[in-house]
Amino acid sequence: MAKDVSKLERDRHPMPSFVKAVLEEQSLMQDYLNRPAYQQNDYIGWINQAKRDATKEKRLNQMLAELK
Repeated sequence: MAKDVSKLERDRHPMPSFVKAVLEEQSLMQDYLNRPAYQQNDYIGWINQAKRDATKEKRLNQMLAELK
């Protein structure tokens, strides 16, 4: 990923490998990167905060639908 040049002051959530893989498989990585840094961070934090894998998958699918 590109160097973060945003002025995002809150903690950055690292992208999990399963999210990166799905974004690349569905050719949505550029759409994700076109979003503002705070929104990228919010997406990842929101997905990671889920305790159950089913909830993580549901949230991931919602993010993908929004990116499409």
